Amino acid sequence: MITKLKRIDWTLFTILLILMATSLVVIYSATHSSAKFGDSTSKMAMYYVLGFVVFFVMAFVDYRFWLKYSLYIYIVGLALLLLVMVIGKTLNNAQGWLNLGGISLQPAELFKMVLIMFLSVLLAGKRKLKLGFWRDITPLLGITLIPFGLVMVQNDLGNALSYLIIMMALFWIGNMKYTQAALITLLAITMVVVGIRSYVAYHDNIETYLKNLNREHWMERIDPWLMPDEATEKAIYHTRNAKLAIASGGLSGEGYMQGSSVQAERVPLTYSDSIFVVVAEEFGFVGAAVLLLLYFTLIHRLVLVSLECRERAGPYLIIGIVAMLLYQIFENIGMFIGLMPLTGITLPFISFGGTSLLMNMACMGLVMSIRVHSQVETDELTVERPGRYTRSTAQ
Repeated sequence: MITKLKRIDWTLFTILLILMATSLVVIYSATHSSAKFGDSTSKMAMYYVLGFVVFFVMAFVDYRFWLKYSLYIYIVGLALLLLVMVIGKTLNNAQGWLNLGGISLQPAELFKMVLIMFLSVLLAGKRKLKLGFWRDITPLLGITLIPFGLVMVQNDLGNALSYLIIMMALFWIGNMKYTQAALITLLAITMVVVGIRSYVAYHDNIETYLKNLNREHWMERIDPWLMPDEATEKAIYHTRNAKLAIASGGLSGEGYMQGSSVQAERVPLTYSDSIFVVVAEEFGFVGAAVLLLLYFTLIHRLVLVSLECRERAGPYLIIGIVAMLLYQIFENIGMFIGLMPLTGITLPFISFGGTSLLMNMACMGLVMSIRVHSQVETDELTVERPGRYTRSTAQ
């Protein structure tokens, strides 16, 4: 136990403590005058206590234990995604929550780590061979598209897109051929460009179609991003007020608990999805820059652990986690400054939310497990098939 404690990256642990303090301070500012959400700070503190317990449990358990059973964990994850479609409750237009004995659980959030583990196992078994399109990429694409489709049906676009980002990041370091990478990149760019042009050109037809599917709220998220001049007042309310709040923060902000838009509740969901707006308005550009610096330092530490790892599966796990975090940070901040459409993606470690925080802390614990246990044994991991491992001496 003492040996394992010595191998913990205490710099990364300190960053998590700073992010915890930041989260509690900002959530309190956003909710202190709210009768409905006034207890959010104490709840988040409780989630963080539980999160650090999860962090150390994951760190001290050999990460190869989770990889050994990754196939079964993947199947359980899919079962939860299916279950939430049957008995899940709807929140903010997304039917993605399970009520388990008074505890709300969001399976789509948890599935990010599940997908990272399962794809990492499969890619680690390729032993640095070039990925074949039909032999390797197509099955892995199918493994990703199944949960992607299930989460899209739940109306959770933000989490669904994160699965594709994780998959592409792991493909990139999984020894994909350059021609394949170029082709997929070109295809993705083409789809985005054609999709945007088609959306603008056939806006009215798309609106009618989505109304028939009871998905008209998708238009309210996309219109302020692509067609702000034609968006309805209801659609543009959130992003417009968020931009005004961020701009009013200036260089050093309006002061803690003094944000004019935040305290007047002109920006929705300031305790969760819109929490970056609180940081930018009350602490200004300086506060936002410090927060981004914390994220940069966190990701830098994760990459260092990846570079130090002697085993094949470890780097895949870490790069998948890094891709997930980078996507969430970029999407959450980008949607309030006009770079991305509005989605329900939280700001990692800062936004209020138990499932999201516990999943992120579990991921950090998994990274620490890689650092701790990959230094204990120098033999390399050999993957025979998902769920079964043998070890061979490194060549």
